[in-house]
Amino acid sequence: MAEKEKNRVRAAYETEVVPYLVKKFGYKNINEVPKLVKIVINSGLGDIKDNAKSVQIAHDELKAIAGQKPVITKAKKSVANFKVREGMSVGLKVTLRKDRMYEFYDKFVSIALPRMRDFRGVSANSFDGRGNYALGVKEQLIFPEISYDQVEKIRGFDICFVTTAKTDEEARELLAAMGMPFKK
Repeated sequence: MAEKEKNRVRAAYETEVVPYLVKKFGYKNINEVPKLVKIVINSGLGDIKDNAKSVQIAHDELKAIAGQKPVITKAKKSVANFKVREGMSVGLKVTLRKDRMYEFYDKFVSIALPRMRDFRGVSANSFDGRGNYALGVKEQLIFPEISYDQVEKIRGFDICFVTTAKTDEEARELLAAMGMPFKK
């Protein structure tokens, strides 16, 4: 059986990004080089209590975007002001790893981000201090899998890129070398 073809971003990481980061930061061991571990996509669904059907629609949209089935997240506590009871469905999340992670990253950076309105790059200040990068997307329509005619409601979601980088500077260089368009 033929060996599976490597993803474009993963191949670029191994051939171009690793040598660049070794040269820039002076790593002694190849295992010290930061890498992307997982991508977590999280969507809060505040309108679920009004329309139960919207959970399934949002679920299908997120499944199409991520290429993997999302998990429904439940409320841990009851909050009277938000009319939320413990155990109610409040959101969806997907954790992507390995090949699916690289495929999503490639699609997000090369197709979805350029489709955003007035796009001039993503903020370089959204790092958490431990080498992870979080990004909010205002609408799901930037992804080619979503048809404008079939969208019930415009929903946003958060995307978190988890890396093994020790500092924000290392993570910023890693993501920039992998093609993330940061603002200058």
